[in-house]
Amino acid sequence: MSTGTTTDLDAVVIGAGFGGIYMLHQLRDRLGLRARALEKGGGVGGTWYFNRYPGAKSDTEGFVYRYSFDRDLLADYDWSTRYLDQPDVLAYLEHVVERFDLARDIQLDTEVTEAVFDEERARWHVTTAAGDRFTCRYLVTALGLLARTNIPDIPGAGDFAGTLVHTNAWPADLDITGRRVGVIGTGSTGTQFIVAAAPMAEHLTVFQRSAQYVVPSGNGPVDPDEVARTKEDFDAIWEQVRGSVVAFGFEESDVPAMSVSAEERERVFQENWDKGNGFRFMFGTFNDIATDPDANAAAAAFIRSKIAEIVDDPETARKLTPTDLYAKRPLCNEGYYEVFNRDDVTLVSIKENPIERITRSGVRTADGVEHELDVLVLATGFDAVDGNYRAMELRGRGGQHIDEHWADGPTSYLGVSVAGFPNMFMILGPNGPFTNLPPSIEAQVEWIAELVRQAEESGAAAVEPTQDAEDRWTDTCREIADATLFPKADSWIFGANIPGKRNAVMFYMAGHAAYREQLAEVAQAGYEGFTMARTPERAGSSSA
Repeated sequence: MSTGTTTDLDAVVIGAGFGGIYMLHQLRDRLGLRARALEKGGGVGGTWYFNRYPGAKSDTEGFVYRYSFDRDLLADYDWSTRYLDQPDVLAYLEHVVERFDLARDIQLDTEVTEAVFDEERARWHVTTAAGDRFTCRYLVTALGLLARTNIPDIPGAGDFAGTLVHTNAWPADLDITGRRVGVIGTGSTGTQFIVAAAPMAEHLTVFQRSAQYVVPSGNGPVDPDEVARTKEDFDAIWEQVRGSVVAFGFEESDVPAMSVSAEERERVFQENWDKGNGFRFMFGTFNDIATDPDANAAAAAFIRSKIAEIVDDPETARKLTPTDLYAKRPLCNEGYYEVFNRDDVTLVSIKENPIERITRSGVRTADGVEHELDVLVLATGFDAVDGNYRAMELRGRGGQHIDEHWADGPTSYLGVSVAGFPNMFMILGPNGPFTNLPPSIEAQVEWIAELVRQAEESGAAAVEPTQDAEDRWTDTCREIADATLFPKADSWIFGANIPGKRNAVMFYMAGHAAYREQLAEVAQAGYEGFTMARTPERAGSSSA
């Protein structure tokens, strides 16, 4: 219920996932600002609060899917599996909130619907769905890369008599055990769900649009001795992570694939297939899988050979075998292709046999078959990166909506700021780094906090990038992306999963170390590319 009052703060953080939690800690505890995080969910965790579907887990190994900013936090918290399941990640984030007493400044069940910049006062006016209002100097958007649900427009969706659910809004009381389950989508979420759901359901029907390159994850238990050894090596581990390309905790290869014999390539591919992890297979085998067509073809051929080896039925294997570039977000799951050897799993290629409509009893495909279901799961992903921004009434200088500024596609300066939107900082905004996310989140949060400190100490009323700086960063990200094979594949990385969405570069693809260097260079150059305007009101003020 709305209180009808307006709360005046120094900073508002939208979201309480990995980014929002750490940003609140920095603003409140390091800078001493009056800060509050507004979270639409009923608990903290962001994507890890909402995505409770069977099989939900991080596909980054657990020892680097965490914060590194506090040495004691690293040393005190344990893990027991190589990858962290959703409940484990959520429990970890809840622990961090409790450890740093952040809950008192996190407002749950609070969806921000509007944020408008007041040029005269250099303040943001923030309004929630319940009608609560806040004013603040600094607005930090920790909305999440993958948070805006994508629900495809399929005829008859409202007719289904069973349970229709998107993986991003999995009900706590939904149990698929012994039920006839259908799933639309075979991306990262879909493949995780398929592996977990197959042994639970009476029958699982997989509606596949795009065949995927999936490597094993290598998931399994981790014994306490290994955890203890890892903790002893945390300093070296995190030094390597910060100096790496994808920040996944393994050494990336510096060997071109075509510089070795075919036999050696096969050996390296097999070794990394056995170790597991999608990013390791793409970046730890050879250094040019993502850039050289011949290297990419070799990696793709190896995975295709594994599909043929694993899947018993030739027709099912054919449907599961991708024919395009190996240039989407790398996927990994334990036993994905093996699932399709089960008698109680059916694969439907909806490229060859499209979904005609959803009916009362299930899904009817173009061949006239009605697939009877009790539960239909939409693993159809997200309107990634910019979707949550566009859904909000977000207006900067001159009342310009973010949609207008991003008419030609989402852009930013350094992935953290937008021209014409003063004192607004984004965590994982457009054209931020394409990496394991917690290390990049830490880099951005710490950089934003330092810029805010500088603004506070100088009395700056409005900090924002120039349009020229934003344009140059956009060009840089496009040039780097175009040097890879990623733009040549239809992928959510460039918005291809949303009908009508303009193809645009969404990530800085030069790697984590290079991104940190860019941030450092801008800061050392006196925050080159930013303007820091003063007003009479702030010129006489001191830092909070």
